Amino acid sequence: MNRTAGPGVLLTGATGYVGGRLLPRLIERGCRVRCLTRRPEELRARVEESVQVAGGDMLEPDSLGPALDGVDIAYYLVHSMGEGDGFRERERRAARNFARAAEAAGVRRIVYLGGLGDEERELSEHLESRQAVGRALRDSAVSTTEFRASIIIGSGSLSFEMIRALVDKLPVMILPRWVRTPAQPIAIEDVIDYLVAELDRPGLDSQVVEIGGADVVSYGDIMREYARQRDLRRAWIPVPVLTPWLSSLWLGLVTPVFARIGRQLIAGVEHPTIVRDPAPAAAYDLTPRSLREAIERALVNEDREFALTRWSDARSTGERSDSYGGKRIGSRFVDSRSTDVSAPPEAVFEVIERIGGTNGWYFADWLWSLRGLLDLGVGGVGVRRGRRDPAALLPGDTVDFWRVEDVEPPRLLRLRAEMRVPGRAWLQFEVEPAADGSPGARLTQTGLFDAAGLFGRVYWYALWPIHQLVFGGMVRGIARRAERGRAA
Repeated sequence: MNRTAGPGVLLTGATGYVGGRLLPRLIERGCRVRCLTRRPEELRARVEESVQVAGGDMLEPDSLGPALDGVDIAYYLVHSMGEGDGFRERERRAARNFARAAEAAGVRRIVYLGGLGDEERELSEHLESRQAVGRALRDSAVSTTEFRASIIIGSGSLSFEMIRALVDKLPVMILPRWVRTPAQPIAIEDVIDYLVAELDRPGLDSQVVEIGGADVVSYGDIMREYARQRDLRRAWIPVPVLTPWLSSLWLGLVTPVFARIGRQLIAGVEHPTIVRDPAPAAAYDLTPRSLREAIERALVNEDREFALTRWSDARSTGERSDSYGGKRIGSRFVDSRSTDVSAPPEAVFEVIERIGGTNGWYFADWLWSLRGLLDLGVGGVGVRRGRRDPAALLPGDTVDFWRVEDVEPPRLLRLRAEMRVPGRAWLQFEVEPAADGSPGARLTQTGLFDAAGLFGRVYWYALWPIHQLVFGGMVRGIARRAERGRAA
């Protein structure tokens, strides 16, 4: 690395939850960032050109030296919990290898994110391993800061997604004794702030920094707050039994968490994860968010991330999933379909922008009218609002029982549903020039439904056949209308 620029930073775990959010912050700070990964060819396409990507494996010491050359600060954000039995020994060996390589390369500081828990008591296998990694790093001659955190609240966080899945799916919540265990959850933004602040810490002494949010709560409290913000009514039934081991088996049935990772997480919830020594964290002059604010931010950021990306790109492949119910992302269901149109993008978008009102929906208008009548019957707005202008749309305009959330002619229209549904729904149209350079266009239509609880999922699956009929017909109808050169 060129030492005349900003600090040289090595980031491990850049494809993970925390590392993926830390990377853009490091770039913003002007750091010279290099990412270490076992599969560099996969990461190169996902990072900015200014970011170096180096191949290496923590269990192969000889591969680490080149990646650490010229590095001032190394972030150690890797773990092996998802790799099966024996992960504790692999994690210790990996940490020792990394510490020795960092020492040999002259690295100034290692920054590690571990887990809270009283190390003077017997801990779960997962928590004990996390702290053992920290000790292995601190035992080297390189100054090491070990941050220890409880549950990280953020969309995509494994612990938060586990809680979300339980509350979303189960209208009756069985609360075993372990849900009363105290914890100090922290927002992902606050975790990233602490990690970035370490760039400016002047001292070179190794330290353990316990970090947590503003509130000490139980796992049950987190579930209740999530349910409140999602407007989910749940029955809470405390029970004196249901051990963490039995809970882990139940968890594997009702949540998307990978089974053995779920067992490790549940095994750790018997142990309090609260800050016992707040002094080191206080030196960073940061004010962590409350639990309410952390969950609010998680839900807001989730919406923003979906809005800033192509929802149709959220699929695992370029083609629409043919499985019943479509593609699932957390509590959200994605149904996307594309077609080539032998008309220019401007002509296709002109048809899309005229959708609804007296222009109709280009397929099965009687079904849309029936949906509007049903909506009126349950106190909704129905289709009687129509639209302000038959040819043009602006953000905030109504389109029957939809509202325009974003419109960018001639490429994007996104509608947000205002009919009564058990959740939140969007309908998005995207138009791109044909990939082969012809005067045609590629039309992509994506429906997204954020289901609220079990009833929301039942609603989506029950209407799936009708959605396939109607949405498929709409795409074909728009394409035909554009090709005929008639925008109604």
